[in-house]
Amino acid sequence: MPRINPDELDLQEQVIRTNKVQKTHKGGRTLSWNVLVAVGDRKGHVGVGLGKAAGIPDAIRKAIEDAKKQIIEVPLVGTTIPHEVEMPYGAALVRLKPASPGTGVVAGGAIRPVLELAGIRDVLAKSLGSRNPINTARATMECLKALKVPDRVAEMRERPLRELVPWLVRKREQEGLLETGPEGLVGTDLELATESSDAEQFDNEQNVAE
Repeated sequence: MPRINPDELDLQEQVIRTNKVQKTHKGGRTLSWNVLVAVGDRKGHVGVGLGKAAGIPDAIRKAIEDAKKQIIEVPLVGTTIPHEVEMPYGAALVRLKPASPGTGVVAGGAIRPVLELAGIRDVLAKSLGSRNPINTARATMECLKALKVPDRVAEMRERPLRELVPWLVRKREQEGLLETGPEGLVGTDLELATESSDAEQFDNEQNVAE
């Protein structure tokens, strides 16, 4: 996956969690902070980073720099995600489901800011297993990395888009985004049917020539 240049994006930052850490030494106690931050442009790009320092401002700066290095591109279908996905990270497990427009981001904890900064406005999310914010946020990132564009999957599997995600085809039909063929086929379905028809015609011509 090509690395995304954060300087080309209009990024927003949000602190998810700050945690104070104390270590005891012979000479006394040492105080430090670790901060979990999410960055995103609310248009399909998001990253999560962790920063550690003696002061909160330095920890936030380091976390933002780390998050910018982890930015990924998230495939969106309108205001939601293409399909259901469930991924673990450590002892945390996060499940995301597509939702209809107007549902909103039904999520809490460390999941919500990551989804919102990615630009997802309608989704159902559930955290299973550990509730550790760091693992939960990174499990959410793993879910977003695992998302695939339906059209590309249909093309690779050589199967009609209507068979894989019928709700998406209906949505596109309602929005007038798909071209309807003579047999009611649309989008990728129509392309696959055309390719199949061309192949059959070629085979028939070969048989006649023989």
